[in-house]
Amino acid sequence: MTNRMKLLAALLASTATGVAHAQERPAVSQEAAEGNEIVVTAQKIEQRASDVPITISALSNARMRELGVSDLDELSAYVPGLNIQEQSANNPGIVIRGITSDSGSAQQAARVTLYYNGIDISRSRGAYQAVYDLDRVEVIKGPQATLFGTASAVGAISMVSARPRAGFSGELSGGVGNFAQRQLGGHLNLGSDVIAGRVAFEWKKRDGYVRNLSATQGDLYAQNQLGVRASLRFTPSDALTVDLIGTYDRQRNSGTPFISKLYPTARGPADPFGYANLSGSPLSKSALGAAKLGLNRHVYDGNLTISHDFADGWNFTTVNGYRSFDSLEIFDADGSAAWYLEFAEGAYGSQISHESRFAYSDDHVRASFGWNVFHENSRQEVPFSSEEGTYLQCAANVIKGLGCVAPDGTVTAAQATGLLTRGAATVIPYRSIFGNKGINDSYSMFGEVTWTPTARLEVTAGIRALIEQRKSGYFAVAPKSVLTGAPLIPGQATTNGTRWTQDSFQAFLPRFNLLYRLSDGINLYGTISKGRRSPTVNQGAAAPSLIPEETVWNYEGGIKASKGIVSGSLGVYYQKYSNFQISRVVTDANDPSGRPVGAQITESAGSASNLGVEAELLLRPASWFSVFGNIGYIDGGIDKTKANGVYAGNKFRLQPEVQAAGGFTVDAEIGGGIRVFATPSVTYRSKIYFEVPNKEAISQDGVMLVNARAGLSFADRRYEIAAYVRNATNERYLLDAGNTGGGFGNPTFIPAEPRFYGAQLTGRF
Repeated sequence: MTNRMKLLAALLASTATGVAHAQERPAVSQEAAEGNEIVVTAQKIEQRASDVPITISALSNARMRELGVSDLDELSAYVPGLNIQEQSANNPGIVIRGITSDSGSAQQAARVTLYYNGIDISRSRGAYQAVYDLDRVEVIKGPQATLFGTASAVGAISMVSARPRAGFSGELSGGVGNFAQRQLGGHLNLGSDVIAGRVAFEWKKRDGYVRNLSATQGDLYAQNQLGVRASLRFTPSDALTVDLIGTYDRQRNSGTPFISKLYPTARGPADPFGYANLSGSPLSKSALGAAKLGLNRHVYDGNLTISHDFADGWNFTTVNGYRSFDSLEIFDADGSAAWYLEFAEGAYGSQISHESRFAYSDDHVRASFGWNVFHENSRQEVPFSSEEGTYLQCAANVIKGLGCVAPDGTVTAAQATGLLTRGAATVIPYRSIFGNKGINDSYSMFGEVTWTPTARLEVTAGIRALIEQRKSGYFAVAPKSVLTGAPLIPGQATTNGTRWTQDSFQAFLPRFNLLYRLSDGINLYGTISKGRRSPTVNQGAAAPSLIPEETVWNYEGGIKASKGIVSGSLGVYYQKYSNFQISRVVTDANDPSGRPVGAQITESAGSASNLGVEAELLLRPASWFSVFGNIGYIDGGIDKTKANGVYAGNKFRLQPEVQAAGGFTVDAEIGGGIRVFATPSVTYRSKIYFEVPNKEAISQDGVMLVNARAGLSFADRRYEIAAYVRNATNERYLLDAGNTGGGFGNPTFIPAEPRFYGAQLTGRF
C-alpha cells in the first residue's frame, strides 16, 4: 500500500496534455481560441473546459492535424484514460479508464457511448467513423447518462463534424508514403448567412504490412477506405438553426493477420512479426460470402438537428438520426495455411434515434429537460468453413505422427480425409453457421438543474429515467459431419429456426456536480454519478438466461486551470462496479451458455473497482511555441474475493496501469509569409492483458512510440508541405492476442503497425 500511495503522489505531481478545442459557434474571440482557452459542449452548452465540473479532454481538427492523427486509435494515444484498439474497422475496442466496450454481439449493450453529431452510434460493428473534416472530438470520462444516454456507463466520445459557414472556401490535400500509401481528402464550402453547404471527403489506401505467402490471398492489413459527408445549414434568423448531414463510409480492407505461434510457414517457425500464410477457405465465396480474406463494410448515416431560441432564456433542440451498417469480414482464425478454422462475420443493422431537449438559462439557474427514443435492429452471422479430415487432424491429432502443419509449412493434415476413408474421399467440405439477433428499444426522460447561488459556486443535479425492451434471438445450422456423425464444432447444434427471448427493464441514473471558482481561471470540481450497462438477454442454443445489469458508482474530484500561459487539469476518481460484465470466448462444448466453441459470450464476473489519476498540462510561453504532456494511472480490476471465482484479482481487458504522452509544438513565421511547424511526440502505455481471465501468454508488455509531423506553410498558410512518421523506432508489439483461435486451443496474435512515414501537400482557398 505504501508503494501505491507513493506512485499516486508522483502522478499527482506529473503533467498532462491540454488540447486546444474549436467551438461549434464563435463563443470566444479568435485570440482566445488560439491561446489557452478550451471551449467544449459536453454539457450541451458552450463552456470553457475549466468551467465544466467533469473530466473532459478535447482535440480540435487543427490539433489533430498538428499531431498527425488521422484515425480514432491514433487519437487515443494523446488522451489520458482512453485507449482504442482497432483490430479492424468492423471490430474497434474502445476503452475508457480501463473499461472496454467491444462486443460484436447484437444482444449486448455498449459501455462507452460513441456519439456522432449528437447521435448514439455505439453498436460495435457500426461504430467506427473516420475522423476527416471534424470540428472537434470530445472525450468525456465517467458515467454520463444524463447527458449522453444509458450507453455511457463509463464515458462518452463525441465527434462533431465541421459545419457549413458563410463564404466560399475549400481545402485539398494529397499524400504518399511507405507501403504504397496514398491519401486524398478535402472539403468545399459555399454559402451565405442564411443557407450554406459543405461537402467533405477522404480516401486512404495502402498495401498490407504483413507479408502473406499464400498463393490465393494478398498481403494482410491493407487499407482501402472512403468517406464522404454532405452538410447543409439553414439559418433564417439568429434564433433558428437547422443542420442536415449525410455521411457514407466504406472500407474494403484486406485480411486481419491472425498469426498462430503453433504453425510454421515455408519461411520458418511461426512468428507474429514475420511472414504469414493465411489461405482461407477454397470455397470461401460460396461458404462464407466472399472469395478473399478481408472486410467489406458500408455505413450510411443521416442527421437532422434543429435548434430554436423561442423565448428569453429558452431554447429547444431536437436531434434526429438514422444509421445503418452492412459488413462482411472473412478471416482465417487458425493462423495457418490449413483449411481448418475459416470464418466470416456478417454484421447488419440499423438504428433510429430521436432526442428533444428544452433548456433555460439566466444569471443564477441553468436547466434542461427532455426525452429520448432509441431503436435498433441488428444481427450477427458467423458462417464456418472447413475440410473434415483437416479439422479433426489439427484439432485432435486423430492420426498419430501426421501432425497439422509440417516444419516446412506443408499442410500434412490435408492427407487425413484420404487416410480416414481409405481413399474413398480425399476432400470433404463442411459448412455451418450460427448467429444472434437483437431488437432493442429504449425510452427515457431526463432533467438537470444547475444553480449558481454565488459567483464562485455552481451546483448541478440531474437524473435520467429509463425504460428499455430487449429482444434476443439465436439461430444455428450445424450439419452432421460425414466422418464423426456429429456437428464439427463442439457444442454447435441446429436450432430449426431462430429462438427468441425478451424482457423489459427500468432504471434511474443520477449525477451530482459541484464547481467552486478559486479565482478567475482556477476551479475545483467534484462529481458523483451512476452508470449502467444494460442487462444482456442471452439467448443461445440452450435455455435463455439473463446477465444482470452492470452498475457503477463514480466519485471524482480535482482542479482545472486556464490562466496566462498555463492550462491543464488534475483529477482523481474511484469507481465501484456490481455485476461487472466480461466477454470471453467459449472453449468447452458443455459451456452453460449453450454457445458453441469459439463463440463470444457475456457473463458477470462479480464486483470490481477502479482507482485512478489523470493529469493534463499545456504550457504556451510564446505564441509560436507550446509544450504538452499527459499521464493517466489506473489501479483497477475485478475484486479479489472468493465470490468472483476464476476472475478474482484479474486486471481489466486492455487496461494499462500507466499511460502517458508528451511533446512540443513549434509554429513560427520565418519571413515572407512562410512558416515552419513541427510537433514531435512520445507516447507510452504499460503492460496490458488481452483477455479475462488474464494470461501472461496473452498479454503485451509496455510500449513506447515516437511520432512526429513537421513542414512548411506558404502564403499565410494557404499552401503546406508536411512530412510525418509514426512509430519512428519501428517498435514491434502486439495489437491483440487470443481471438477466435483461442477458443480452439490455438490462440492467434496480431502485430501492430510498424513504422509509417510519408509526405502530404495541402492547398487552401
